[in-house]
Amino acid sequence: MSASAVVVQGVVKPDGTLELEGKLPLPAGKVQVTVQPMPELPANDPFWQRMQAIWAGQQARGFVPRSAEEVEEARRQVREEWEERMRRIEQIQAEAEVIRRARERGA
Repeated sequence: MSASAVVVQGVVKPDGTLELEGKLPLPAGKVQVTVQPMPELPANDPFWQRMQAIWAGQQARGFVPRSAEEVEEARRQVREEWEERMRRIEQIQAEAEVIRRARERGA
């Protein structure tokens, strides 16, 4: 069985070890690793400057990002709300169809 390649970012530490930014979605076993340096944006890059300003503002306000679990819970809630909305729409459409047919028979 061959698995697809996975691209994951990480950091090479001063001692030369590699730290990955998360778990790999691969089964346990041997892998081959190719390390490619990420391009660095120049310090005067407008995008980079804007991102630095945003991050600094968040840090100054004490912003704590949501955890993966919190994000997934929010996604689950939205899915459930939309599924309920779709069930209600289907119910209204079915009721309207019953009324339409009743009128057609009575006309």
